[in-house]
Amino acid sequence: MAALLMPRRNKGMRTRLGCLSHKSDSCSDFTAILPDKPNRALKLSTEEATRWADSFDVLLSHKYGVAAFRAFLKTEFSEENLEFWLACEEFKKTRSTAKLVSKAHRIFEEFVDVQAPREVNIDFQTREATRKNMQEPSLTCFDQAQGKVHSLMEKDSYPRFLRSKMYLDLLSQSQRRLS
Repeated sequence: MAALLMPRRNKGMRTRLGCLSHKSDSCSDFTAILPDKPNRALKLSTEEATRWADSFDVLLSHKYGVAAFRAFLKTEFSEENLEFWLACEEFKKTRSTAKLVSKAHRIFEEFVDVQAPREVNIDFQTREATRKNMQEPSLTCFDQAQGKVHSLMEKDSYPRFLRSKMYLDLLSQSQRRLS
């Protein structure tokens, strides 16, 4: 079901995240996050990776930033937060009313409902407001929950990511390539 929520282009990137998806806080070969061809050199500049520390939204706007952050969250067993946020972003692009309703219910059942397979950490009031929104799903029905999850990741996981060996190794490796 989660594969239905993620765009197809991300599937290839996820499969090449092998070295980052291990429950380790480090990786010596970052060529695994390549978006297209596994034998190509990683085209991540030190400047780009350093900019991820400017803000959480900068990190989320960069495909390698999302990939590295997802890998880090997997080491903390909390990748459902990012997956929910990404699913909501994709959901907002839905144009068909029929698809909107079915996608909304899939996202709710996967991430928001109590005891959902990949339940995100939101408060009771937000969960209930989102449940109420499911009566008439709209492009904004997840905005409150998505905002809470974004805020949680920004205040909690993101600072740990920036201090992690994984991120520091990635910066170090990108600087070495330039030398």
